Amino acid sequence: MRTKYNDIDKANLAYRKQRKHTHKQTRKMIMRLLALLGKILGEIRRQMRVHPDEELLNYKQLDMLETVTRVYRQQKNHFKSGDSRESIPNRIVSLSKPYIRPIVRGKETKIVEFGAKCNNILIDGISFIEKLSFNAFNEGTRLKHCVSLSKKLTGVDVKKIGGDQGYSGNDNRTFCKENGIETSFTQKGRTGKNEVKNATKRELARVRATAMEGSFGTQKEHYGLRKIAARIKSTEIMLIFFGIHTANVVNLARQESVQVALAA
Repeated sequence: MRTKYNDIDKANLAYRKQRKHTHKQTRKMIMRLLALLGKILGEIRRQMRVHPDEELLNYKQLDMLETVTRVYRQQKNHFKSGDSRESIPNRIVSLSKPYIRPIVRGKETKIVEFGAKCNNILIDGISFIEKLSFNAFNEGTRLKHCVSLSKKLTGVDVKKIGGDQGYSGNDNRTFCKENGIETSFTQKGRTGKNEVKNATKRELARVRATAMEGSFGTQKEHYGLRKIAARIKSTEIMLIFFGIHTANVVNLARQESVQVALAA
């Protein structure tokens, strides 16, 4: 095992020193690295079977072994497919945080982001988490859930909604029309002649952009959501929760102080 490791280590070093690599060289190197990792994992499992009464690995090392095994299986299946552009379902991109998934955002500065994706609703300046997931999801399909959550929290039917173009699909438009909900969605087709209605939509869009984007920026810059220092999934979720709701508490206190000043 040690000799095999040294041979592949030298071959990998020589490969990395080359400025250009052919497709054949790359596949050969990946195949050798996967074979070595498979042998190492197999030997660890064998030692654990031979010595069942001995605690060869602690619980953290066992978790890491399980994660590495899953990565090995993912990469081996990906290698066998022969298509380097093929996506890997539930791809693990971090050994220390195996729950994190790559989320394609399509932004100019960041095409792919990593971490939790959070769909929030904003009611009178107070932000509520509607859905939080480390897997990618289409927030545009969550509008009905947002309306339901808003009614559950306030006990009042939603009459107006402001949302970006991701929420303006036909299903959401039909849902809002059937329930008498006014939206900020851009009208499809030719521009209507109802100037009052168009002005209302523009105002809704402006208020939404100002309030929602402002709340995101405040939470990121002042309440630790820009860079979350957590190693465990549950801790990361807790820090997100406290960051958002600490901002809510400060906002409520500010609103109350304004009301007290006006009443004085």
